[in-house]
Amino acid sequence: MLKLLFLGTPRFAVPTLDAIVHAGYEVAGVFTQPGRPKGRGQKPAESPVKDAAAKHGIPVFQPERIKRPEIVAQLAGFHADAMVVVGYGQIISQAIIDLPRLGIINVHASLLPKFRGAAPIQWAIARGETRTGVTTMRINAGLDTGDMLLRWETEIGLEENAIELGNRMSVAGAELLVTTLRGLENGTITPEPQDDAQSSLAPILKKDDGRIDWAMGASEIHNRVRGFLPWPGSYTTFRGQRLHIWKARIAENAARDFGILGMKGRHLIAACGHETALEIEEVQLEGRKKMPAEAFLNGYPLLENERLGEN
Repeated sequence: MLKLLFLGTPRFAVPTLDAIVHAGYEVAGVFTQPGRPKGRGQKPAESPVKDAAAKHGIPVFQPERIKRPEIVAQLAGFHADAMVVVGYGQIISQAIIDLPRLGIINVHASLLPKFRGAAPIQWAIARGETRTGVTTMRINAGLDTGDMLLRWETEIGLEENAIELGNRMSVAGAELLVTTLRGLENGTITPEPQDDAQSSLAPILKKDDGRIDWAMGASEIHNRVRGFLPWPGSYTTFRGQRLHIWKARIAENAARDFGILGMKGRHLIAACGHETALEIEEVQLEGRKKMPAEAFLNGYPLLENERLGEN
C-alpha cells in the first residue's frame, strides 16, 4: 500500500482525506495552512483539513511557506510514494514536485484544461457553463497545466449554486482520487497532456467581482449570484446602502430601464439589460440579517422608479 502525504486546506479537501484513509492508505502527515484570523473577533480559525486530520490521528504541519529549504527537507524525510494536493493554497516548488516517485496528484474541480486557477467552480457557474467535473492530474511547475489522469463529469443544475455544486464535486473528487491512486499503483493509467489551446482561466475572486452591473442580461446576473457563493456574494446598492442579493431567479422580460425595481404581487422584480428581468428572492441590507424579499419589502416599501446600483 502506498505511503502518502496530504496537502490541503478547505472543506472541499476533507472528503478526499477521509477517502484515502478509509481506503487503507498510510497518510504519514498532513500539511495545511496556518490558522487565520476570522470573523468580527479576528480569532485564529483552523482549517477544516486540520480538524479532519486530528480525527484520524494524523500528524499535522502548518508551515508559513512550504517552499522553504527546511520544509522541503522535512517533506523529503517522509519518503512518501506520492503526495495528494487538494486546495492547499501555496505554490508547490519544483524541489517538492521532484520528491515522490509517483508524483504529486491534484484533485482539480474542473474539466481541464478549462478553468485553470483558484476558483473553477465559481467561474464555471458564473460564465453559464452547463457541465463541469473533476480532473485528477500530476502537478508540474505551471498553473494547473500538468498531465491529466482521470476525469468525472456532471451537469450543473439550472438553479444550483457554487456551495451545492462544490459539495457534490468534493465527494466525487474523493472517489476519483482513490481510483487514481489504485490505477497508478497498478500501472493502468496513461497520463494525458493538456491541450493548452483549449484552456481558460478561473482566477481568484476579488471583492469587486461581486458588484452587480444591471446592464447585464438577467441570465448573466443570475449565474453570478449562484456562482459567487459564499464569497464575495453578489451585491448592489439600495438607497445608498450595500444590498447583498443571495438568491434570485430569472423572471419574465421587463420593458423598464435596467436597475429599476418593481413588484409583481409580493414578488420583487429588478429590470436588467436587454429588456430582461430578475426576481430577487433573498437579500441582506448592510448591517442587517438575511431575509426573504417579501420581508424586505415590508420594511422598505418601494418608491416610484426606485433604482438599484445608485450611490
